[in-house]
Formats: sequence, structure tokens, C-alpha cells
Amino acid sequence: ASLANVEHRNQEATVYVGNLEPSCNEDLLTELFVQVGRVQSVYMPKDKLTNQHNGYGFVEFSDIPSAEYAMMVLNNIKLFGRPIRVSKSSLPDESPTRNVGANLFIGNLDPETVTDQLLYDTFVVFGSFARTPHLAKDDTTGHSKGYGFVSYTNFQSSDAAIECMNNQYLGNRIITVQYALKKDAEGRPTTERHGTRAERMLAAAAEQQQQLKSNHMPRSSPMNSSVNNTSMFAPSGMPPPPPPPPPPPPVGMPPPPPPPPIPNAPAVALPPPPPPIPPP
Repeated sequence: ASLANVEHRNQEATVYVGNLEPSCNEDLLTELFVQVGRVQSVYMPKDKLTNQHNGYGFVEFSDIPSAEYAMMVLNNIKLFGRPIRVSKSSLPDESPTRNVGANLFIGNLDPETVTDQLLYDTFVVFGSFARTPHLAKDDTTGHSKGYGFVSYTNFQSSDAAIECMNNQYLGNRIITVQYALKKDAEGRPTTERHGTRAERMLAAAAEQQQQLKSNHMPRSSPMNSSVNNTSMFAPSGMPPPPPPPPPPPPVGMPPPPPPPPIPNAPAVALPPPPPPIPPP
């Protein structure tokens, strides 16, 4: 499949799959995602020179519910030891995360001991990646050239990585961690590095704009609705409802009536006691 073909497919039923291990391929993605729905196509963009995929791909399902289910159950599961990211497709730009310029150059890497997996595991602790970390490799042999690149979604993560990892041991060598050189329109390196004040200001402005959009999103509130909800919500300040009436008496014979009151008896005059007997 080509990117042009993917763009004409059902993007609502297509998911982005990121943070893929280099040995992952389209057949493996198909085998994984067919467990949650009918897969129509799988596309993994590849480098034109190395013919290696770029660490992400796209899976199109036959229906939208299957794509939503895949995002719910397969996001962050581990594939070859890596937690993959499954989210809504963002074609045609192919990148779900905007590149803010927090791109690092990792130098003096030991080609024998430092792999793509080790590079990932070392730098993932500082934040989320905008692109999957990768080593620069020889086009002919496929061996590491001794350096690699790590791109974060924000400058807080890249600054922390430089502070903690620059001039530290990774494998058997002391590595260098610094901002990567920018590239011109033709893809050639320039003399200016990423991490400039202008890039940071643009990233901060974009983040603030995103927060403003989130804060102004309409929220559903029953109290602000135009529907009359007086039957569902009692006005504030009203007294509590009265207690429920007592339960009815149990079924059975009625209790006997109380005894009638005893009438007052008339007073009876008693005779006086006899006088005492005098002694002899």
C-alpha cells in the first residue's frame, strides 16, 4: 500500500500505531489487530534509503467501532518489550504529535552494545517521544554509526535528558547529549541547533493556545440547560422533604378496646370506734 492510497481510505476507521520496534512488520501488525476487528489494510511508511520503517504505521478497519475498540484495548500494550501507542489516525501529515524542536543528538555511542532498544529504554524516563528514538546506521552493513537521535514532545523533557545524561556512561562509553543541528529546506544540516529561544516561545504559545481551546469547550450541564429541570433538581435553599408516614399496622385482629373508666363510688359514713374498756 502507498500513502496516496491510504489517504483515500476511511480515516475514521483507521488508527495510528506508534513506538514500534524496528523488527516489527506489516504482517505482525495485521496478526495483532485482526484480533479486535476485521482489518482492511496495514501501511508502514519506510525510509527510502534503508527500507526500514519509521517506527509507526496505520491500520484500517472495516468499520469505525472496531477502530475505537482497538484504541481502547491495544493502546500501551507491549510489543517486543515496547508499549505501543494506538490513537486516531492523523493523515496526511503522518505525525500525531507536532514537532516542537526538542530534538537531541546522542553521540559517542558504542556500536557493539548500544541498540535502538537500549536508546529507547534510557531516554523514555524523561518524557514522551515525538518520534521513536533511532540510531544512525550504515546503509550497506546496517551497523550503528555511533550516534543517534531522540525527539521529545516538549523542551522540559529534552532539557532534563541533557542535564542528566550528558557526559554519562551508556554501555562502555561516555556519551554526549546535546540539541541536534537544524536542517534546511533540502534536508542538509545547518550550523544552528534546536532548542533556541524562538522554538521555545512558539512551543509555549502553542501549548497555551491548546489549553485555551480546552477551557472554552462547551460542557454539558443540567443546571445551565434550557430544559425545565425542576422535576429533577430541587432549588437551593428549600427545606428537606417531610419524613415518610409510618408503616400501616400488621394485618390481624384489632386490639381490644380499653376498659371503661370506673365510676367514683359514693362516700360511706363509718361508725365511730367503741370507747376503751376501763380497768377493774
